[in-house]
Amino acid sequence: MPLATPYYLIDENALDRNLAKVDQLRSASGAKCVMALKAFSTWSTFAQIAPHMDGSTSSSLNELRLGHEKFGGETHAYSVAWSDAEIDEAISYADKMIFNSISQLERFYDKAKHLPIGLRVNPGVSHSHFDLADPARPFSRLGEIDLAKVDTVIDRVSGFMLHCNCENDSVDAFSALLDTFEVKLGAYFEKLEWVSFGGGIHFTGEGYPIDALAARLKAFAEKYQLQVYLEPGDAIVTDTTTLEVTVLDIVENEKSVAIVDSAVEAHMLDLLIYRQSAGVAPDAGAHHYVIAGKSCLAGDVFGEFDFPAPLSVGDRVSLLNAGGYTMVKKNWFNGVAMPAIAIRRRNGEVEMIRSFDYTDYAASLS
Repeated sequence: MPLATPYYLIDENALDRNLAKVDQLRSASGAKCVMALKAFSTWSTFAQIAPHMDGSTSSSLNELRLGHEKFGGETHAYSVAWSDAEIDEAISYADKMIFNSISQLERFYDKAKHLPIGLRVNPGVSHSHFDLADPARPFSRLGEIDLAKVDTVIDRVSGFMLHCNCENDSVDAFSALLDTFEVKLGAYFEKLEWVSFGGGIHFTGEGYPIDALAARLKAFAEKYQLQVYLEPGDAIVTDTTTLEVTVLDIVENEKSVAIVDSAVEAHMLDLLIYRQSAGVAPDAGAHHYVIAGKSCLAGDVFGEFDFPAPLSVGDRVSLLNAGGYTMVKKNWFNGVAMPAIAIRRRNGEVEMIRSFDYTDYAASLS
């Protein structure tokens, strides 16, 4: 019997394809990869993902604890700002403590000094298609930009985090950034034990020249005799997950609008944030529809697509790429039913992992 929609469907075979590319990059470059849980934290998949990674990295105490308890390997602890109330617990889970600012490093150094200490440095350059996600945007709070201040703590730091990419699918663009890093920070690299280039490098994308990226990373690591880390998150789950929805009604208003049992703001929030459209496959045919959600938000629209046959109430629609930065942002807007989580196993069988009901909705409030 088909599962009731809506639900997120994660495909193990698709995950395997991405993880094979992670293996290729790690082997050829010597770089270590730690999973960025800010992009994807569905821990029922960690048993499949973790053997291909070196650990996890966080952006909050909750992610840090999840990585420590569920992922294994190295557990990197980063937050834009740690609070006094959480720092001791954070340190207890961490294998590396990475501070966003010198003030945070100095404030908590005595508590964390038994661990490798990292500092996020903002080199003032980046690769991002969106100002909202650009770490080097004007007045950015993400990392230290004053190298004179960095000089004052360099003896307490074993590594830098240089997270300056967002959806960078060009190895040439990444290499150019790295050239700039070397000019600005080369003298520091010679004193460090490790450097993390963060996430946002889309090396699992179709046709990406992994060997060229690996060669550039390996040459950098050998030049400065340090360990390189990458923090892939979205790259791990790209094209592995769909949001399965059902058509509830079709409204005609100059265009045919198919209303489904989901909502953009609740279940694919990034589409609204970045003003993007969802995807369907094959998105071809003579029958054009607006796919819209059931919330009361007027702009609750997943996108406009072409279908090979007319849609009818009860038809299933699969919305693509619903893994990275999607499942972690789901919410209870309008009280719309929360999508369940299912996994398509390697043998093709679909297994329901978790469903949500009214008690979960009520428990998220007070």
